[in-house]
Amino acid sequence: MDSPAPVRILTVCTGNICRSPVAERLLQAGLNQVLPGGFEVASAGTRAMVGDPMQPISADIVSTFGGDPENFAARQLTPKILRGVDLVLTMTSGHRGEVLQLDASFLKRTFTIREFARMLDVLDERAAASESKEPAAGASHDGDPLAANQTFWRGLPARAAAVRHLTLPADSSENDIIDPYRRAPEVYRQMEDELAPAIVSILRHARLNAPARGTRAGSL
Repeated sequence: MDSPAPVRILTVCTGNICRSPVAERLLQAGLNQVLPGGFEVASAGTRAMVGDPMQPISADIVSTFGGDPENFAARQLTPKILRGVDLVLTMTSGHRGEVLQLDASFLKRTFTIREFARMLDVLDERAAASESKEPAAGASHDGDPLAANQTFWRGLPARAAAVRHLTLPADSSENDIIDPYRRAPEVYRQMEDELAPAIVSILRHARLNAPARGTRAGSL
């Protein structure tokens, strides 16, 4: 029998050289520690600087948090890239709209990364309050952690969306990650300050619900 496919996550921004590469590489680094081989994180841009490496300050941020910025090349978002993706995390609400213009079937699988993180925080708080958590991903599939992980994550968008009404920000801009392209280093730091907590929340949820044989994430 073939091994279950990894959970496929796609991060999306505009040029695919500043924001989405940072999210891609840091999510991949953290999720590799949760379950090696269990996740495949990629990125693309709605108006990508095709073939360009990530911007130097973005690469520095990735390195600082334990990710690998090497061998990156920007890609244009296409319906083909979306095919087979389990979860799309965009950097702004505008990017979410552009994903849905390409493929409306992603409506229930596409979130801005900040809103998705807030939803996972609510799920984690509810689990802690009830002194339990959602069934561990490794509790089924005859002990196959990859299969259990796949099932858990494919059901996660619906569970997250069910608590969206509890996570609405006072200002819709709080759903977005600022674009630092061609701006001062301070704007890259603002990007980092907005993006890092969202990545932490996603990795925390992954750790709390890791399959029985998964290991815990470290860096973020």
